[in-house]
Amino acid sequence: MNEENSTIQAVVRSVDGDQALVEVEQGGCGRCHEKGGCGGQHLTQMFCSGPKTYRVDNLVAASVGERVTVAIAAGSVRRTANLAYGVPLLSMLVGAALGTQIGGDLGAVLGAGGGLVLSVIYVRFRSRDGSGNFTQRPHIISRS
Repeated sequence: MNEENSTIQAVVRSVDGDQALVEVEQGGCGRCHEKGGCGGQHLTQMFCSGPKTYRVDNLVAASVGERVTVAIAAGSVRRTANLAYGVPLLSMLVGAALGTQIGGDLGAVLGAGGGLVLSVIYVRFRSRDGSGNFTQRPHIISRS
């Protein structure tokens, strides 16, 4: 699958090894109105009034104060949101439904709790530092 990267301009605020803390000039990827855009810019404008800083991979060795272009694979924000929110919600609902069949209301509560615990373990396993494909994580692609 050959997906296009979304890019955004940022300024490097600090560097820690092969990662950097960058401050973006606008919220979201700037593709809010395009097909497949997540609307993240609208959310960040509603809920975040201060500077927006993010930790990104810095394999181009950008220095503090440099203007850079940060890229993230198209669709990775959606996939991450589905993992962080969708998996636990679905697990709770399935656990509650199964628990109801086995033990009524108490079974539903226990099933929902069990589904949530299992999903949190799964999500933590999938999102450990250093896991996943580099191209799916936010990373600096160039100095401006």
